[in-house]
Amino acid sequence: MAASSLDVVVIGGGAAGLMCAIEAGKRGRRVLLLEHNAQIGRKILISGGGRCNFTNLHTRPENFLSANPHFAKSALARYSPADFLRMVERHGIPYHEKTLGQLFCDRSANDILRMLEAECAEAGVRIETACGVRRVSGSDGAFVVETGREELRASSVVIATGGLSIPKIGATPFGYTIARQFGLGVLECRPALVPLTFAPEDQQRYGGLAGVSAESVASADGAKFREKLLFTHRGLSGPAILQASSYWTPREPLEIDLLPGIDLATLLRQCRAANDRSEVRTIVSRFLPKRLADRWFELHPPSKSVTGMSDREIDAIAEGLHAWRIRPAGTEGYEKAEVTAGGVDTAELSSKTMESKKVPGLYFIGEVVDVTGHLGGFNFQWAWAAGCSAGQYA
Repeated sequence: MAASSLDVVVIGGGAAGLMCAIEAGKRGRRVLLLEHNAQIGRKILISGGGRCNFTNLHTRPENFLSANPHFAKSALARYSPADFLRMVERHGIPYHEKTLGQLFCDRSANDILRMLEAECAEAGVRIETACGVRRVSGSDGAFVVETGREELRASSVVIATGGLSIPKIGATPFGYTIARQFGLGVLECRPALVPLTFAPEDQQRYGGLAGVSAESVASADGAKFREKLLFTHRGLSGPAILQASSYWTPREPLEIDLLPGIDLATLLRQCRAANDRSEVRTIVSRFLPKRLADRWFELHPPSKSVTGMSDREIDAIAEGLHAWRIRPAGTEGYEKAEVTAGGVDTAELSSKTMESKKVPGLYFIGEVVDVTGHLGGFNFQWAWAAGCSAGQYA
């Protein structure tokens, strides 16, 4: 393939870039995919504990966070989880539904990566790894992409370089740099789907609970997530916290219901009426891990027999456990974040094609764009859908 005659250069060999390259190749476009790491799909390989939570059956626009909540609707509607699942089944990859519509490989994430490589080969896509891009220039269908090896000319350039999360596998701000170079706006980036850290006083109170997990509802900025919470040595993690972290504003409190689905005040009143002489701590321990219940009542006394409690005391205990307000010190940062929130402003892009409105032939897809999915396969589905959309037009 002569470099000067390329139709499409895709920069970034992750989920979105691979899907885009496949779709463009299927159209007969001459496609070159460049990946600066020595291997494509590194984030695919480490996702889902190595089994790749490759989509979610219940994907809806409401599962995504963006300054423009409507932007993702078009791509998600045109490439659904069922579409990706058809590819998976065509390649004979065994998979299972874990919970809440989350689909995982039975064997390993390698199955998904090999499938995408096979699709690229079938579509005539050329892939070059360990090939960093030094510069992108040109405009309006006449782009020059300079790598450490050669100078490429293409009518379309697709930026699929991901966000800032997990720098140890090669995350860089390259995509945002290119966007700004071409005059596109970039919304402030921040770690998302990330553990939160305790302030010093809460570290003293709760640091000893590391390893304790409990069902909870974590709320931030109006968004609520009912899943497991996990205490760590440094703060809070687990699916409920990771979900809420995407909506959490620094220095604001996080509200956590430690007894979701249980009306503790009514239960305690019923116990009192039945002359139950159990301590409140004992009753709460039926629903919370004992270590957590014990620590809670060390910090929030008294834990006395429910028969001797007033309505006011019962209401105060119930309020504390149903609406625990904690002010995190911060997050564990991009090193522990699963994704990056913020990114290339969706107002700059066509929601149908992912093409820049200002620079014809320049596309942005995947995590580099200001669209962030919830935990559970939604970010992969966004990558597949955005990549497919751009690949049909690039």
